[in-house]
Amino acid sequence: MTRPANRTIDYGNLMHRAMRGLIQEVLERIAVEGLPGKHHFFITFDTMHPDVEIADWLSDRYPGEMTIVIQHWFDNLTVTDEGFSVTLNFGDSPEPLYIPFDAIRTFVDPSVEFGLRFENQDESDEEEDEEAPMQEMAEPEEEPAKKGEAQVVSLDSFRKS
Repeated sequence: MTRPANRTIDYGNLMHRAMRGLIQEVLERIAVEGLPGKHHFFITFDTMHPDVEIADWLSDRYPGEMTIVIQHWFDNLTVTDEGFSVTLNFGDSPEPLYIPFDAIRTFVDPSVEFGLRFENQDESDEEEDEEAPMQEMAEPEEEPAKKGEAQVVSLDSFRKS
């Protein structure tokens, strides 16, 4: 069986799926068990994503991206394979939100200094081969993060320049 010579492993998409699966699993646990200890999340998402469901006044106020905090008060957290819905309090006004995993730009749990960042593709990236080979994640002279420093995984390091 002969395979085309231009086939490559799409590590960028594999990483995106794995990281979104991690977020899904964490939120599923929180929906059942609640937030343990001092854990809390800052989730930034694209408010213009076609499947995002937020109140008009929120999309007017945050035209592009919005960061929500899941910490002290949240209700009706429901997680599916595509995204999650949650009710949050905005100035004593509970508002339901639906956020697809594909709309998430960052997911941070500052209590344990953990963060994920999903880089956007601009039009020039889309014109390039979608299955670009993986580039090195860090320069050899870079030191690993010291204990106590947050580590954010950026998918930009996987993109072809």
